[in-house]
Amino acid sequence: MSQTSEQFITTFEKSGGIETATYQEVIRFYENLAKIYPEISMQEMGKTDSGEPLHIVIFSKNSDFNFSEIRKNKRVLLINNGIHPGESDGIDATMMLYRDLAQGKIKAPKNTVLVTIPIYNIGGSLNRNTGSRANQNGPKAYGFRGNARDYDLNRDFIKSDTDNAKSFAEIFHLVQPDVFIDNHVSNGADYQYALTHLFTQHNKLGNTLGDYINTEMMPDLEEKLAKKDWDITPYVNVFNQVPEIGFSQFMDYPRYSTGYAALWNVLGMMVETHMLKPYKQRVEGTYELMISMIEITEEQGETISELRKKAFQEFELKNTYPLEWVIDTTETTTLNFKGFEANMITSEVTGLDRLKYDRRKPFTKEVIYQNYFKPSVEISVPKAYIIPQGWHDVIGLLKLNKVEMTRFKNDTTLTVASYKIAEFETRKSAYEGHYKHDNTTVHIFEEQVSFRKGDYYVITNQKAKRYLLETLEPQAPDSFFNWNFFDTILQQKEGFSPYVFEDTAKDLLDNNVQLKTEFEKKKASDKSFASNWYAQLNWLYERSNHAENAYMQYPIYRLN
Repeated sequence: MSQTSEQFITTFEKSGGIETATYQEVIRFYENLAKIYPEISMQEMGKTDSGEPLHIVIFSKNSDFNFSEIRKNKRVLLINNGIHPGESDGIDATMMLYRDLAQGKIKAPKNTVLVTIPIYNIGGSLNRNTGSRANQNGPKAYGFRGNARDYDLNRDFIKSDTDNAKSFAEIFHLVQPDVFIDNHVSNGADYQYALTHLFTQHNKLGNTLGDYINTEMMPDLEEKLAKKDWDITPYVNVFNQVPEIGFSQFMDYPRYSTGYAALWNVLGMMVETHMLKPYKQRVEGTYELMISMIEITEEQGETISELRKKAFQEFELKNTYPLEWVIDTTETTTLNFKGFEANMITSEVTGLDRLKYDRRKPFTKEVIYQNYFKPSVEISVPKAYIIPQGWHDVIGLLKLNKVEMTRFKNDTTLTVASYKIAEFETRKSAYEGHYKHDNTTVHIFEEQVSFRKGDYYVITNQKAKRYLLETLEPQAPDSFFNWNFFDTILQQKEGFSPYVFEDTAKDLLDNNVQLKTEFEKKKASDKSFASNWYAQLNWLYERSNHAENAYMQYPIYRLN
């Protein structure tokens, strides 16, 4: 056994806590671990943009690796590592965690099965360097944030532009986790903590499950770590200012890993170690935190299962759904925050003011933490969505995420709720391969629409209900519309020649008294309109039978 133990000393440990394992070392470590210990299984799971396959490593005390059987009476805790490979703390900590569980150094859970993705961003891990994490205190060399196609994978979960994200969805729906941990390293302010936690925003998670994560799971984790002399605080969502002025909870939309997991009522958290703490301390803290989360999942497993089941039932009964959130200023939490005094001093580089923390002056102060949110946009929940079959990229993502769908067996005409896109704003610079839309609003009206044989009918009363609402409602921040899946409808394909349409416009006005009255009223009340001949013709064109129905027409319909 001593020879086996020596065989599984990690790169991190051999280096005295200053180096992280390479991708090849990590995969070899788990392959060898799985060969010797029957409690561990390693499986290839789909492609990544790097060309290398994604892996999962499973720890199951009784060597049961069949997830259909596991889900009958056990919980699954999924750990994701290396989404940003420069933030490698979780990679090394999880290697030691699995070894120590297998070798009996840590008590193995009986009713919790662990699944880890050893390195999610393989392309970034292979792009190893020593300089891209400019603010980070170790390790000596590490991977790059962008993946093989330079995507930030923690912005890709809902849109799934990458093979990595598509493979993650396959893993997620195979293992169906109850609890999810994504290991990261922070940026931002300076403070005393080596560990911070970023749980899924509890109001967004909703109902009894949201209450549980906020009032039981999070305090339980903090208490367990405190007993091991590990201080932890909520993620310090502060940049270019000091934390003691107060800060808000991070809102994890579905583009992020925990926001995506929350769509299936999974209890999610990101670990955010502090970039300025020594690498050894950060890895050891991540290790201890994961042990504590295993203990919580094991001790409260039946409660977690019951609350998740209840959450699905609660959402089945809801007739409305919140799409967007704002901070609720009427409720806050007070933190006893451990920070460092800071001052604005004159920069020796720029000659202008700069922020300077003084680690010789630690403090504990009461700090206001805004961790309550309220809905700012809500919609009624439809009975079903209808998706024309031509939108195959959207349909493909729904299938990937195990959405239940049926297809019309015959051409069918239905009265449906229809959306016209009213307003939206578009980013002027690229964001993760897109020029994303925001602040989208719609006009809603009822109409009869003819659908073709083979078009998709998607009921909302299913496990993927939240996923459907967050992706198919255009106003949702991470909707497929806002991620540019439907940008073709924003461009007119037909138009008019003004000198020809002048005569058509006159006929329209001569033969429609109501239209002429509205036209004259608009000219009288809108000076810019009255002075713009093209705007006037276009206004009439849009109200004629020549207008293009597809223009600004959202192509997915609601059955209410």
